[in-house]
Amino acid sequence: MAQAKSIIFCADDYAASGAISRGIITLARAGRLTATSVMTLSPRWAQDAPALRELRGQIDVGLHLDWTSPFARAAGHGLPLGRALLRAALGGIGRDGARAVLERQLAAFEAQWRAPPDHVDGHQHVQQLAGIRQALVETLARRYPAQMQGANRGPWLRVSRVGAGQAGLKGRLITALGASALARLARRVGLPCTPELWGVYDFAGGPVRYAALLQDWLARAPARAVLMCHPADGPDDAAGAFADAIAQARQWEYTTLGSAALDQMLTRHGAAAVRGSAVL
Repeated sequence: MAQAKSIIFCADDYAASGAISRGIITLARAGRLTATSVMTLSPRWAQDAPALRELRGQIDVGLHLDWTSPFARAAGHGLPLGRALLRAALGGIGRDGARAVLERQLAAFEAQWRAPPDHVDGHQHVQQLAGIRQALVETLARRYPAQMQGANRGPWLRVSRVGAGQAGLKGRLITALGASALARLARRVGLPCTPELWGVYDFAGGPVRYAALLQDWLARAPARAVLMCHPADGPDDAAGAFADAIAQARQWEYTTLGSAALDQMLTRHGAAAVRGSAVL
């Protein structure tokens, strides 16, 4: 019997709102997610962490590095995405300042998770921006030397190299932000990386379109790819704190990922949901 194609189902934005955290916990308990990424700058992180700690060993839990959300701007280092992209294009975000921000977010993660992150990615893919990517790789190598020895190679990095055909210009732009450069830096210090990112779309079209996209992604994604998702179990209840522009799409994703249709898709395409820490 052929071995199943391993796919890492990673839900972004844990702790951004109650609806997002609850949706992720429900899907993880049901075995529909194998990773989640935490927004440690959110004031909800401390109260939402205990539910996640109950799933230790069942899913990978990592840092969703944040430079562009309202939480990041409230913390003093945040920038609107357009300004962050412009700064990166004009020479990069200052590496010393980036290291300080990274250390604070990693410390906030560890304070509640009580262990190093299993992986690191970025809100709006900021982990790939010039200045941030160099500081990220340097900081992980320095902060977690014990985890980078032997078979356990340290936190895996989500490289946002978008698989072909997703979201047109948006997908190409995400890749161009620095996917190849981040992967090269990570290889030099031995940090494992994911090969491709799937799940990129325009957050439009309703649940039927999302299910069709999911079917296509599972058919075309290579082994060990990340399938990024953004589920929530209901309307945003953060009273505008997160300014969630994709709240409706989150509910479509939650419904589809929690349905029997996902099991059928996995079977049809010979795929299995796995933890990145087990296959990278």
